[in-house]
Amino acid sequence: MSVTALKEAEPQRRPEAATPASVAQVVRLKRSRPPVSARLMAAARWFAVSVLPPLIVTALLLLLWELLCRGAGATLPPPSRIWTDSKDLIVDPFFIAGPQDIGLGLRVLVSLQRVAVGFGLAAVVGVLTGALIGQSVWAMRGLDPIFQMLRTVPPLAWLPLALAAFRDSNPSAIFVIFITSIWPIIINTAVGIRNIPQDYRNVAQVLRLNPLEFFWKIMLPSAAPYIFTGLRIGVGLSWLAIVAAEMLTGGVGIGFFIWDAWNSSRLPDIIVALVYIGVVGFVLDRLVAGVAGIVTRGTAAS
Repeated sequence: MSVTALKEAEPQRRPEAATPASVAQVVRLKRSRPPVSARLMAAARWFAVSVLPPLIVTALLLLLWELLCRGAGATLPPPSRIWTDSKDLIVDPFFIAGPQDIGLGLRVLVSLQRVAVGFGLAAVVGVLTGALIGQSVWAMRGLDPIFQMLRTVPPLAWLPLALAAFRDSNPSAIFVIFITSIWPIIINTAVGIRNIPQDYRNVAQVLRLNPLEFFWKIMLPSAAPYIFTGLRIGVGLSWLAIVAAEMLTGGVGIGFFIWDAWNSSRLPDIIVALVYIGVVGFVLDRLVAGVAGIVTRGTAAS
């Protein structure tokens, strides 16, 4: 028998079944990361779109500021003088040289502690009150006009009343934060509760959910985008209120530092403190927006 005949007579082998290891290799190949060049191009594109424009605008503004304020008759210090006079505040924000001689980073932390307490209380009370107003027609008719009137009162107008009530600057500043930031939380929560679809309410009736279950399983998830919008507005107002309140109550916060620097004619220090305030406010807003994106899966207002 020839070799060809032997090969034809030999039984045909069936293809081997894919083993779990081979399947895992295929899945791993499909999930392989893009090449380094593609990742570098994506990073460069993100930098060019998101980071480069504000850097260019900031550099141009600093250059214009330097040119306008370099003359002898200028009332504001140029950026070069700010760097020279306030370098220690910029380079080392956490130094401690005395009871009142501390870095701006530590002063910001003291202010943030007050903001955390006041804003945290406002968030809890505001969400619960907003849920009550949004769910009850009678509560809305009775409380909404009062809240609409109180929210127009400037934050610092509450400070004398708070000092008279608490007899201490720290709880007074916390109260000012609370009373300033609670109104957008209440209003946005109430709007979100009122906009819950009727189908959700019908499902809750079919499932016979009690008020607490309805609050946790229906009201909060449905109104979450509105609630976080109010929280973002509230945290910004909290940061504004604490800086203004600390200018009058004293202490070691960032607000009192600005007032003390003004009394000592240290304009470069004031400008550096304003930069700190702006950066911290931006970070607070981004943190609340990030939590909102996670909780609401991107449905909250950006």
